[in-house]
Amino acid sequence: MKKYFYVISIQYLGYRFHGWQKQPNLKTLHLMVDRTLNYILDGKSFKTLCAGRTDAMVSAEQAAFELFLQEPIEDPKSFLELFNYNLPQDIRALDIQEVDEKFNIIQHSKIKEYHYLFTCGEKCHPFCAPIMTTILDDLNIDLMKQGAKRFEGEHYFKSYCYKPTEHGVYTREIMLSELSENTIYKANYFPKRSFLYRVKGKGFMRNQIRLMMGALIDLGKGELTLEDLEKSLLPGNDLRREYIAPASGLILKRIEFL
Repeated sequence: MKKYFYVISIQYLGYRFHGWQKQPNLKTLHLMVDRTLNYILDGKSFKTLCAGRTDAMVSAEQAAFELFLQEPIEDPKSFLELFNYNLPQDIRALDIQEVDEKFNIIQHSKIKEYHYLFTCGEKCHPFCAPIMTTILDDLNIDLMKQGAKRFEGEHYFKSYCYKPTEHGVYTREIMLSELSENTIYKANYFPKRSFLYRVKGKGFMRNQIRLMMGALIDLGKGELTLEDLEKSLLPGNDLRREYIAPASGLILKRIEFL
């Protein structure tokens, strides 16, 4: 039987979800997407596979999943409209593209860009909580900017992997790592100043970006030095980073398939 393959781009606010992957008795993004598809496909056989799982409360401006069907979608535009009409309001489908059977959304080469949004030194409006992390301590932002640049390039990132094993591949390349004042995300209840950490690469390990952001926060608090951070990236080191930055500040900005 012939099969049909589609890549659907979506965006979502992750604050009320327990991540992407289906879990018993928990509300997840995969559960809501599959439940909606099952309804609009009227029970026809289908399967979905995500380009990468996100943790609980992590949001995405542009994520993607692959849809496997046994019948073609005759009118993709109408399908997308129907999908959006039935999705919950914190999930939106952006685009649908047909691909061939050679495409594998997990194995296909891709670049991911993440943003981490945060502020410091004051208690913020509660409406900020879904997408912004508030650090009540004052932070040395200039030192954090220097630290962010230390992550760029090829380094040994075992210290930035949650529960690493002896057989993992920890030498990886970060294509972009920079911290700057936030000029992208705006709301009238945001604090006067907020900051954005941008990081881009071909693949990230479990909690890697949140561990990297945790190191930058510790650097900003004076609990870590630039020398400590540099040592944590040296091949073969056994240094462990313990502080994982809160998930709600992390946003998957985009996925680029190569």
